[in-house]
Amino acid sequence: MLTERENWLRTVEFRYPEWIPCYVGLAPILFKLYRADLETLISEHPRLFPGYVTGQRDYDWMPAAYHEGEYYRDNWGCLWHNVQEGIEGQVVEYPLADWANLATWRPPDPHHYTERGTIDWPSVRASLAGQRERGELRNGYGERLFDRLYALRGFENLMLDFAEQRPELDRLVEILTEHELTLTRLWLEAGVDVMHYHTDIGTQRGLMIHPDDFRRTIKPMFATLFQTCRQAGVHVSLSSDGNLLSIVDDLIECGVSLHDPQLRANTLEGIRRAYRGRLCINLDLDRQGFPSMQPADMRAQVRQAVDELALPEGGLMLLAQFYGNDIPLNVIAACMEAMEDYCLS
Repeated sequence: MLTERENWLRTVEFRYPEWIPCYVGLAPILFKLYRADLETLISEHPRLFPGYVTGQRDYDWMPAAYHEGEYYRDNWGCLWHNVQEGIEGQVVEYPLADWANLATWRPPDPHHYTERGTIDWPSVRASLAGQRERGELRNGYGERLFDRLYALRGFENLMLDFAEQRPELDRLVEILTEHELTLTRLWLEAGVDVMHYHTDIGTQRGLMIHPDDFRRTIKPMFATLFQTCRQAGVHVSLSSDGNLLSIVDDLIECGVSLHDPQLRANTLEGIRRAYRGRLCINLDLDRQGFPSMQPADMRAQVRQAVDELALPEGGLMLLAQFYGNDIPLNVIAACMEAMEDYCLS
């Protein structure tokens, strides 16, 4: 049997994996809500949660920016505010709302700081070496790309910047590219199999900006970062919510190995036509529909996705992100069972 790493690489590279990789994301609010019942469910699905040890979770623990009413300033200078316990807040104060601040503002140093904390690179390298010995996939983490821009400027300001083609925006993208390129090289030097980047740029119906604006301003940043990875033999996983069908060809050209298109925003047919056999799909199941689903609906969705998107040579992963406090536990359980039945067996 292949290791997790070998099977993942075969999936991304269309080299006939033994199973379809699946991942389940659980928001902190779900542990606070379901507590030991959720841990019991996790323990029943060890292939989906390898290495998980029950009894060590503080069900009430929340990371920074996840406490209701909390204000939190990150290392980029963005002030976050939370209005719903257990789900990430949003930026409410933007350090570059006034372009006059650009002359003195600086991003955090990736040699020492992440968005919300610090990083110890010797420890990172030691951890990655251990993962390689155990046959595990070695993950590296870039940070926010397009979404960093509206965190720094504010969404409305950023849309006007694109419309007016402000030179300050070009400079900000240049600064962001330099930061992310430094961070990328640190991860590559540490020894990873894949770099993960986040870039929420889509809406329910299309991009937040015109595709031509994407190609003029954002695509060069993507190409610089992603080709740096690919030239080093490292894959690129790009996460972005919304409908990105208009730029799938651009993502492939930039060097993306894997993207997580949302099922509802892109539709199963749209994903099949744009991605299948061309770019590995990490299908983001319909989280907008999770709260109203019955277990049978969840099971049917997983099966339909596999039936319509899977190829013997690979190119498909499944992702279920349970992020709301209104998702029934039996729907989460049905998803895990369906993943094991249709993807992992």
